Amino acid sequence: MPSSATLRQRLELLSADEKACPMVMEESAVMIERMKGSLTPCYEKLVALDIDVSVFDNSGSHKEGIELTYQKVDGYAPIFAYLGEEGYCVGASLRKGSDHSQKDAPAFIQESIRICRRINPAQELLLRADSAHDSADTLTICHDEQVQYLIKRNPRKESPEDWLSLAKEQGAQTIPREGKKVYTGSLKTFNPDINQELRLVYQITETTVAANGQLYLIPDINIDTWWTSLTAPEETVIKLYHQHATSEQFHSELKTDLDLERLPSGKFATNQLILTLGAFTYNLLRLIGLETLKKEDAPAAERTNADGSKQ
Repeated sequence: MPSSATLRQRLELLSADEKACPMVMEESAVMIERMKGSLTPCYEKLVALDIDVSVFDNSGSHKEGIELTYQKVDGYAPIFAYLGEEGYCVGASLRKGSDHSQKDAPAFIQESIRICRRINPAQELLLRADSAHDSADTLTICHDEQVQYLIKRNPRKESPEDWLSLAKEQGAQTIPREGKKVYTGSLKTFNPDINQELRLVYQITETTVAANGQLYLIPDINIDTWWTSLTAPEETVIKLYHQHATSEQFHSELKTDLDLERLPSGKFATNQLILTLGAFTYNLLRLIGLETLKKEDAPAAERTNADGSKQ
């Protein structure tokens, strides 16, 4: 094994090659394909492709690219793509802490879709992303690549009162508790940014009484809307989006189990390479774990009597 100084030098030399990280992700896809890694659909035949940004807290360091993140800590804001319920990492791109989630995201999403199709060309994908990726570029990629999508919409400066009025007229009402009404529905709306008519699913919540019984002088109106190509019922669409939060678990495994949150190098390009190698290792460990679940664990499967003899 090389010393830490020699290993650092080798990583720095390798990170200077722009082809290094793409080659690692390509080999990761080849590994999943050869191992016939299972891909569990999230809905019908659709396999989820979850796009999400996670903050890597590197406070107290002076590494290249360390900046104040949206979580108000100094660090990086890498973007990840996870495939299937199994959560294979098919994209990992290190970014400066202050970078907006959508910065360079279109190219990242396109490359992630390509890697997914490298694993299984026939697999139907459902791209899921939060409101930070609500843009014409993301929607255009989904249409061009023929990928189904479910993207949280950014209401920007839209009036909550207008949405509540529309929801009361067209939506289905439920009352989860006293003082709280939820209106759910969907509509077709023309999106001028991509020059197409899209389905918009909404869930508007009007709260007049807090959970502890406190009355509100002014009703609290919460707006949740999603762009989607799915024709499924609104409740199913909303449930599928909530499952997108599973990607937080995958972030945790990379940051905590693999101890990648505080990246070791002072150079940005080297840390990008280490993150990519970490994604490869993460996929390898997931494949090993899933492979062991395919066969019964013989010792654990055996039933024994109270005296320890086998049944």
